[in-house]
Order: sequence, then structure tokens, then C-alpha cells
Amino acid sequence: MTSDDQLPDHLSAIRARIAHTARIARREAADITLIAVSKTHPAEAIRPLLVAGHRDFGENRVQEAQAKWPALREAFPDTRLHLIGQLQSNKAAEAVALADAIHAVDRPSLVTALARAMDASGRRPDCFVQVNIGEEPQKGGCAIADLPALLATARAADLPVAGLMCIPPAPVEAAPYFALLAKIARDHGVTGLSMGMSDDFETAVMLGATHVRVGSALFGARA
Repeated sequence: MTSDDQLPDHLSAIRARIAHTARIARREAADITLIAVSKTHPAEAIRPLLVAGHRDFGENRVQEAQAKWPALREAFPDTRLHLIGQLQSNKAAEAVALADAIHAVDRPSLVTALARAMDASGRRPDCFVQVNIGEEPQKGGCAIADLPALLATARAADLPVAGLMCIPPAPVEAAPYFALLAKIARDHGVTGLSMGMSDDFETAVMLGATHVRVGSALFGARA
């Protein structure tokens, strides 16, 4: 695991790699959000990045985020929290109360639960519809063929659809899957693309990612 004094250097290095790739792709680095995936890492491991000025963080589980982030947000109130893991419908209200973005909207029942929670609370976090881009049965995300209907359901429910999200198959080359997600997004009038992780975020930036989710390259390998 990365030591506290190394974290700001790792952050700067990853930001520089994003900026370099963005220049090659004729994009603006400011249009790409780096989500520091802080899942499984304790609050004291996250704080050095907050002190260094980073504000976008990703968590997999609502319960873990609830344990860590209220105190951190008191000290850093402009932090933006992204829920990037699979979300159970019975956790929708807690997710809406906690998150600024939800990256794994993948089924109509979750759309209904999130819409109900948003209407009740008045909070409307950004929503990314997860696509099972590699058609892998063990992964979450809606099937490509089911995406038009799910997007229509989400829009009819007035969910703030910010974009699409995917996790490509491993260990094969990610580029074709990122390119496919970008095409699907264009075809459906969606601009946000949550794609790319520690091993492939530069490829994702080249192919249009607006949000990259980087964990181990920042924090080191998890135990």
C-alpha cells in the first residue's frame, strides 16, 4: 500500500498522464474527472489526497461509505462521492442521500427505487447506466440490447442520466470495448463515459472517457 507521503506524488503523476493523453487526443484535461477509488481504504489513507486538493472519490459499498465519509466531508465539504459498485434497490435511499453520482444503474427496478428516493429527498445525484459491454454473465450491467429500453425508463422517471459506464473483460485489450461504449453513447445522445481504471485509463481517455476510476495506481494494491 502507498504511504501517506507518496500519495500526493502518485496523484500528480496520474494527473500528468491524463493531461498528456488528453493533449494527444486533442481533448481538454479539465473535461476528464479522475475518481480516486478509495474502497477498502480507511479515512486516514484518504485524507492526504484531500489535503492535496483532490475531491472526487469512489466507493463500492454504501455501508462502507457511510462509515468513512460524513467525518471527512465535514472537513472537506466540497468533496464529490461516486458510488461505483453494484447497488441493491433497498439501498437506493441511502445511496441518494450520500452520493453525488451513481455509476451502476443497470435495471428497471433500481431506476424505480432511485427515482422514488430522489423525489422524496430532493437530491438528484448524476446517474450512469452500466452496460455489460463484454456480455459477461458474472458482471453487472444491462445487456447492450436492453439499453434503449432502460434509458427510456430512466428518462421517463426523470433520473439525471449523465452517461454510460462499463468494465471491459479482463485480461483482453480494453480499447475495442471503450470504443463500442463511446459509439453506443453517441447513438443514444449520451455524453458522459465512465470507463477506464488503473491499467487502462489512458486508453479510455484516448477514446473519450469523461470519468476514469483509478484505485491501485494511486493507493497501491489492496490487501
